[in-house]
Amino acid sequence: MATGLRERWRVKARRTIQERALDLFDERGFDAVTIEEIAAAAEVSPSSVYRYFGTKEGLIVADEFDTMSQEALDEILDVDDPVGSMIQIVRNYEAAPEGETAAEPVPWRRIRYFFKEPSVRTAFCASLDRASQRIAPMMADGHLTETQARVAANALVFGYFSALEQWYVDGGVHPIAQYVEEGLEPLRPIWSVGGE
Repeated sequence: MATGLRERWRVKARRTIQERALDLFDERGFDAVTIEEIAAAAEVSPSSVYRYFGTKEGLIVADEFDTMSQEALDEILDVDDPVGSMIQIVRNYEAAPEGETAAEPVPWRRIRYFFKEPSVRTAFCASLDRASQRIAPMMADGHLTETQARVAANALVFGYFSALEQWYVDGGVHPIAQYVEEGLEPLRPIWSVGGE
């Protein structure tokens, strides 16, 4: 029980820090804001911000996937339909938390920095590379070789990145899941052929 409470507090603290950081970035610009100012706005110590996120860029790109256990990852990723899993993950992300309203669509506020700020884009690509490295071994389950699994995992996560970028270019007015579903559709045969 204590672990659950501790974990909920940690998630709430991370979310609060991210929200205060976004408030400051939106108000003054990404480059003009320091970690110390973010910490003060979130009412935490700068060391807490560094511990949770490492860098200013990490504040933007960090999400639950980064700290997800292997067991939790096994639950959300269907290795026979990773495209379907990705679409469901995106749909869950897009759903605003109950009771929350925002002036801008929830994802837009954070994701636009992935494409506006070069250092954030680089950090996001590094995050996607780590994600690919985590899921590739799961895909090498008998019908994909290790090489095929690595290529397929990269196609999946960087295909998601490309779909997300197109969503951003189009102004974020349609659901991200729509772009992800359309963009990743050509990858579906990788798994349907392997499963036959």
